[in-house]
Amino acid sequence: MSQQQKQYDIHWLTGQFFDSSKESRYRDSIKARVRFESRLALPLVSVVVAMFGITDYNLLGLTREFYWLLTMRIAVVSSCLVLAFAIGRWGGYSRNAWLHSLPLWILATGIILIVPLRPESISTQITAVVVAIMAFYLLIPNLLTVAALASLYLTVGFLSAAAVYAGIPSENVLRVSLLLIMANIVGYCALLRIEFLQRKQFALLQDEREQNRDLLKEIKHRKSLEAQLRMVAERDALTGLDSRSHFMKRAEALLQRAQLEKTPFCLFMIDVDHFKRINDTWGHTRGDLILTKIAEVCEQSLRPTDVIGRFGGEEFVVGLPHTSPSEAQTIAERLKENVEALPLTAELSELCLSVTIGIAAAHGEEDDLDVLITRADNMLYEGKREGRNRVVMFGEGMDS
Repeated sequence: MSQQQKQYDIHWLTGQFFDSSKESRYRDSIKARVRFESRLALPLVSVVVAMFGITDYNLLGLTREFYWLLTMRIAVVSSCLVLAFAIGRWGGYSRNAWLHSLPLWILATGIILIVPLRPESISTQITAVVVAIMAFYLLIPNLLTVAALASLYLTVGFLSAAAVYAGIPSENVLRVSLLLIMANIVGYCALLRIEFLQRKQFALLQDEREQNRDLLKEIKHRKSLEAQLRMVAERDALTGLDSRSHFMKRAEALLQRAQLEKTPFCLFMIDVDHFKRINDTWGHTRGDLILTKIAEVCEQSLRPTDVIGRFGGEEFVVGLPHTSPSEAQTIAERLKENVEALPLTAELSELCLSVTIGIAAAHGEEDDLDVLITRADNMLYEGKREGRNRVVMFGEGMDS
């Protein structure tokens, strides 16, 4: 049997799940409905039992048998009403299945006791027993096993009382037995089908919920992977700065907005001085560490509105919206000084870190990002030719 089939494995005789944990979950799920239906059914049954007291009076008058019947009916009605209240508060098949069975046993006992007190009305009592059996199965909420046992008790008890107190002949007992057995079979099969269908529906809903949970987990996992892929695409793995492609997208958008709003925009090209010598002397591991620290200093030296990315190797690029050339010069000088003041470990104490920065400013709508990068790059190399560790601004009269 496949796993999917096992999930719908219901006992053919009791109408309950073979899996006790699934049966318990099912009973918990219907607790509220069972309480509500029991609170409606038991008062209704109590009213019917009480109304038959009028028939008792018409048949018996104010006799001892009538008072016994009246006492019995009052006890049955009171018990059912008390149990309706108790089931409404504490009922549920999971832990208090016995509480739901009590009304059936009380009603069955009351019906059986009518026979010795009203033996002459046995023909009408047979109809009442058939109706009671069907009510046990279909009207009063209960487990199939409980309803079947209570109905069997009512059947056997009524037949025994009818044979002893009503004196009906054996052939009539046989006919009544067949009638009550048929009522039990019909009621049992009807409730078994209902129990099976309800549990199958519950199993299908549980499967759907589990599939939905699995789907939500899969969606969450995929979103996590997408976020990781986006992070890899947008961030430089070593420094944590924007990757070159992501920087270009962000800077292009800032430049276009600056041109649209007619606000100043500047761009830095930053190069770590003598970086090849650092790698050759202290190794690429120390070189990567230095690049990371310089990237941190650059981020700390910039404003929240500025964007910075790793352009390649030991070069960084910065976009500065709403920044005039003089402001860009001030920011670049501060950044350069912060790199020079960067504290290093004892083994790198002899190393003097410095950067060279080329600055370009956008002069009009005709300047695109590539033009600014070219200008800043030219200024960067001019600074390197002049001795490094300096800031060079692109002059208005210079060609790109």
